[in-house]
Amino acid sequence: MSPTSPASPKKHRPAPTRRLTTAQALVAFLARQYTERDGRRQRLISATWGLFGHGNVAGIGQALVEAGHGGNGTAHRMPYLQGRNEQAMVHAAVGYARQSGRLSAHAVTTSIGPGATNLVTGAALATINRLPVLLLPGDTFATRPADPVLQQLEVPYAGDVSVNDCLRPVSRYFDRITRPEALIPAALQAMRVLADPAETGAVTLALPQDVQAEAYDWPEEFFAERDWHIRRPAPDTYELETAVRAIRSARRPLIVAGGGVRHSAAEETLAAFTAATRIPAASTQAGKGALRHDHPADVGGIGHTGTATANELARTADLVIGVGTRFSDFTTASGTLFADPAVRFLHLNITAFDAHKLAALPLVADARAGLEALTAALAGRGYRVDPAYETEYTGAKEAWEERVEASFATPDPAARPTQTQVLGLLDDLVTEDDILINAAGSLPGDLHKLWRTRSRDQYHVEYGYSCMGYEIPAAIGVLLATGARSRERRPVWALVGDGTYLMNPTEIVTAVQENLPLKLLILQNHGYASIGGLSESVGAERFGTAYRHRDPDGGFTGPPLPVDLAANAASLGLRVLRATTVDDLRKALSEARDAEGPTCVYVETETPDTVSGPPPAQAWWDVPVAETASRPAAVKAREEYDRQVAARRRHL
Repeated sequence: MSPTSPASPKKHRPAPTRRLTTAQALVAFLARQYTERDGRRQRLISATWGLFGHGNVAGIGQALVEAGHGGNGTAHRMPYLQGRNEQAMVHAAVGYARQSGRLSAHAVTTSIGPGATNLVTGAALATINRLPVLLLPGDTFATRPADPVLQQLEVPYAGDVSVNDCLRPVSRYFDRITRPEALIPAALQAMRVLADPAETGAVTLALPQDVQAEAYDWPEEFFAERDWHIRRPAPDTYELETAVRAIRSARRPLIVAGGGVRHSAAEETLAAFTAATRIPAASTQAGKGALRHDHPADVGGIGHTGTATANELARTADLVIGVGTRFSDFTTASGTLFADPAVRFLHLNITAFDAHKLAALPLVADARAGLEALTAALAGRGYRVDPAYETEYTGAKEAWEERVEASFATPDPAARPTQTQVLGLLDDLVTEDDILINAAGSLPGDLHKLWRTRSRDQYHVEYGYSCMGYEIPAAIGVLLATGARSRERRPVWALVGDGTYLMNPTEIVTAVQENLPLKLLILQNHGYASIGGLSESVGAERFGTAYRHRDPDGGFTGPPLPVDLAANAASLGLRVLRATTVDDLRKALSEARDAEGPTCVYVETETPDTVSGPPPAQAWWDVPVAETASRPAAVKAREEYDRQVAARRRHL
């Protein structure tokens, strides 16, 4: 070509594409997403739970068939897990995500209509607890070939509303994929939110059933492996210096460790911080286990379900150092716990929204990075609490341990055990390998006050949403996360009362199907024991809380219902060990712990007495009482309520 010749146009080569349905493309994309933190890499979406109906069987269902049989290559298969209840599948996914440190999650697919709306409770639980789960509900036709179609909600004022819109307020990200190409930005945004430690929670991609099955030429780079780095933001220099000054000026500081310590894997960093400063550390339900129970600085649970040690320290603290907590009403005793007139708050949290609660001095950072920075900044300035303060809380902790021992004591091996004695027998049996899962009823209060946590992940109590029915499916998720099919199995216990069991026992079938060594402990107390006690305390006289026959006057004070939950569990495939006495229970728990397959221990509990019952609440909780009433119980309860609420304050 001569220098004066015009340049020849380059021949355009179209980017390589792959023709797949929208559902096939989504599953292939998900199988290639990874998270990375501290040099550790793992699949972001490691499996998909599903129940199929007309809204997803031909789309996502067909795509999972291909993905599960090597359609995407051995390294990019998408394992499928068969659930029995849509809400329970989300609970299982949440249990998996929590045990995986929020570094790996599960997807959940359902049909349209009732299958999709059953996701709402689980989605709320995931978002409130800041735990990632990807929801893939089917949706009504985007093309509207017939209107309405089966299970379609008709909204006269808005043609684009479906029942899936009820997932919007409980999702951290929501999108409806009405065209195949719209999946590309939506899928990337979904992964961004799932992998963001400050934003994570439930993510919903609603998938119209016709769009799921529609083919499209997808750019090949959409299916490239992609790493999502889990960031550890360091604290701002100004905020860090402000925090250091606040700590150095404190006489009676107290740490409140929340779930953020666990999510950040900051347990060892917290231990180092307390070793350097000797500041005592209390824990929320989500934070329990941040320090082992026998760590010198650990003073137990805080708030309404907390220990006397932690709550007395909270009442006199002049600086409360929150680490990864939401400061919920249970933690603050509904605004009555932190009573020092000059108390100040310092809050280390990766989420600015939480870091500013209670008018705190904010330290917006990852929990581990923030604690490391605080420890380093204080190291050269010689800060340590007064030895008298350390002696005070150490002595109070020893006194509380004596109350724990009294609650756990079983003087009569032939007697029926109380609930706290059941926990004591379990406490004698477990090691740091065991994991306990609970969420609702009276057990969270007893566990928060009494349980001796031996490892960072032993205590798995979901109390952000306190959802009845969480325990069994969550245990399945935890078992999957801990490698339950490997040789080094960890004992995983789901602790439930009879009320919780009746809410959601269906995933027992899944545990049996997968041959997961679930240890289910059912405590039969014939009703809602927790709400029954609360009902009595607020003047509602335990109305509607017992599982009993009606009496002649129409109430529920007759004999207990002849419900055999042990037989029910056995009918679903569990091996069941019945225990009547303390001695029976000790043997049954030991046998269940060693069992290779899914096993249930069933025990009827005795009403606690003054010796073996749990200590009462060590702090208040605001449950409004009727301002006017004719029955004496309610009048008396209102008088106590007025006395307690007078101590509430707003920390400004």
